[in-house]
Amino acid sequence: MRKLRIGLISANELLTSCTEVHADLSKLHSFFMRRFAFVFLTCLAGAGVAAAHAQVAPSATLNRLSISAGVIGSAFQPDYAGNGVPESASNWPMGPGAFVDVRFSRWVQIEAEGRWLRFNTFEDIYQDNYLVGPRIPIRQFGRWTPYGKVLFGYSKMNFQNDYAYGRFADIAYGGGVDMRLNNRFTLRAADFEYQQWPNWINGTLKPYGVSVGISYKIF
Repeated sequence: MRKLRIGLISANELLTSCTEVHADLSKLHSFFMRRFAFVFLTCLAGAGVAAAHAQVAPSATLNRLSISAGVIGSAFQPDYAGNGVPESASNWPMGPGAFVDVRFSRWVQIEAEGRWLRFNTFEDIYQDNYLVGPRIPIRQFGRWTPYGKVLFGYSKMNFQNDYAYGRFADIAYGGGVDMRLNNRFTLRAADFEYQQWPNWINGTLKPYGVSVGISYKIF
């Protein structure tokens, strides 16, 4: 019986590769999840300390640390067409996401995001992203603030008809523009990401996409 082929490799090769990738990246997954947890807990601790300090600190030093959390909606070109999956049919999978922005100072900021592209898929092909890294505001223009970012982490790829899946290292280069609505809410008017999966099964996968959303300033 002829083997189903995905891209340039057979199904058996794909399953073997995905198993190897999963094993190779399990430590990477654990590493980033530990780092993400560390950053989150550190931010919470810092927020508590800053809140206590704010009662006695001069007004000029207040609110240097801020934490915002938000939700996004995204659409991405997955850069994938397997056996029987034409480029046009791969669609632009869409889905919700969430992000946290931590501002330590004007030039020291961190963003963490998760994204689940589970809608508008073709034959159950989808990608999930789990990323964290530096975020740099470029300049403020009234209520508008363009920014750039470089995020690191991993992504999950589910192949057609749930045939196989794998976890892959992911580097994302992006930027966008935020619009402050008031002291608490900020509109993420546009966000663009270009991703590189350097240890893809056969070369480097390069998904890209756009997101919009809104965030709430917790502290």
